[in-house]
Amino acid sequence: MRMLFALFLLAASGLAQAAIKTQEIPYQSPDGTRMIGYYAFDDAIEGPRPGVVVVHEFWGLNDYAKRRARDLAGLGYSALAIDMYGDGKNTEHPKDAMAFMQAVQRDNAIASARFQAGLELLKRQAQTDPKKLAAIGYCFGGGVVLNAARQGVPLAGVVSFHGALATNTPATPGSVKAKVLVEHGAQDSLVTPQNVAAFKAEMDQAGADYQFVSLDGAKHGFSNPDADRLSHGDHGGPDIGYNKVADEKSWADMQAFFKKIFSM
Repeated sequence: MRMLFALFLLAASGLAQAAIKTQEIPYQSPDGTRMIGYYAFDDAIEGPRPGVVVVHEFWGLNDYAKRRARDLAGLGYSALAIDMYGDGKNTEHPKDAMAFMQAVQRDNAIASARFQAGLELLKRQAQTDPKKLAAIGYCFGGGVVLNAARQGVPLAGVVSFHGALATNTPATPGSVKAKVLVEHGAQDSLVTPQNVAAFKAEMDQAGADYQFVSLDGAKHGFSNPDADRLSHGDHGGPDIGYNKVADEKSWADMQAFFKKIFSM
């Protein structure tokens, strides 16, 4: 009996040691805005490991973005959910979210600088291998990471989940250094077929190494379990919806993508 109890304590100790550690880290963007990053890593892993930036949906740095950072930490990555709006603010009201997003999008230089500030913060963490970096983004954040790739930010790869594809700063031949994976809902009414065609033409002309995955039956926001709730309500939400199959398929695609790019 004593031996069984000792084994139980040992197993419990091992589980505790393997817990995902998280912390909020204040930082500042070049425009002087106070930002709050959410950092996650598995402290059972020794030494530096690939780092992944997570860029939130247009709702802001909410629990969903933070959960994705923890999910990545559980896969063995050093993950930072960055703040693109300032003070970690977020909302569930689409009008407020649109205002937050448009305030950032009005100046491409500010948006780029805020992404870069988050990336630099991730690189400074002891658990991060600064030579192995990637970024993922959702909705608005998908557009942010795609723009980072367009601008030649030195990343191994970027993944966009139901992200914005249109841009004011299209890629030019040779400008895209990162490998690109786009996970797109085939029934996404917020990203038009014209947007999709223009994006593919842009990537082809730029000579980018990209994959475009169209997920049958999936709407905008397909990866977020809160999408159905956020699409309803008195405020009149956007045309979004959760799709479990698309969520799981896109996450599996991301894992295979990262294994490939980080083993090169």
